Amino acid sequence: MQPYTSPVRASAHIADFGIDTITLAGPLEAKLAAARAGGFSQIMLAARDIVGHPQGMEAAVAAVRASGLRVTGFQVLRDFEGLSGHLHDYKVDIAKQMIAMASALGARVLLACSSTSPHASGERATLVRDLRKLALLALPHGIRVAYEALSWGRHVNEVDAAWSIVEEADFPNLGLGVDSYHIFATDTPLAVLEDIDPAKIFLVQLADFMWQQTRTPEERIETARHFRVFPGEGVHSQALATLVRRLDALGYRGDYSFEVFNDDYQQLPLPYVAARAHASALWLAEEVLRRGVPLPGAPRLRAAA
Repeated sequence: MQPYTSPVRASAHIADFGIDTITLAGPLEAKLAAARAGGFSQIMLAARDIVGHPQGMEAAVAAVRASGLRVTGFQVLRDFEGLSGHLHDYKVDIAKQMIAMASALGARVLLACSSTSPHASGERATLVRDLRKLALLALPHGIRVAYEALSWGRHVNEVDAAWSIVEEADFPNLGLGVDSYHIFATDTPLAVLEDIDPAKIFLVQLADFMWQQTRTPEERIETARHFRVFPGEGVHSQALATLVRRLDALGYRGDYSFEVFNDDYQQLPLPYVAARAHASALWLAEEVLRRGVPLPGAPRLRAAA
């Protein structure tokens, strides 16, 4: 990917790509404005941006709606599955609140990450039961649950394992969240994607990082939370391009969100970071997926073979 130097261009051909508020510094309104100025039409929201708003949650919801940005999804519900007794009841209450916030924001996807809790059971029937329960809680709100395998998850840490549980749960609004970082961190072969129903992929999050391997869970956590970069900026650019092409060839037609935890970006001006994100989206849309700017009313071009 070439460094971004030109003014932001029309965003029609990057409509499937969005940025995550986690990537940006500052108050919610500034993040929303930066995303729009950077050429994006959608944004992935983090709960802390909403509940941490100085004027309260209602003001945060109003700011999101006034921005005109489509909400890609809402994150993140952690450590939900595999618990029992009072711990399970506690997490059910948390899930209900997360679902209510997602609904208020107009988010149609809630991201749930595989559990890292030492108190969570790895018994498959329990995991399946709990994810069904979560999806059932979200169903009346019209919200889909995207279950994502964290690369340091206690029992589920690879995308094919997450898919196996989602497939067995077999609930209409329960699907998969695919995160490129966790795939590369665990060296998961991309061939496993061939066994996944693309209609059950509800969200794809994209990020690269600056070194080839993260051998231990501790290294994966440290890299994930501090050293991610935008697609095309790290050493996994070719693998990431292959991942996106493969998902497109499988028939995935949903959203891609840039989830880039980066300490450097947290202390740089918002327009600079948003411009880097826009450059990444252009690279993916024009060079990787070979999409052009569609004419009004014309069908969008798909990826080249």
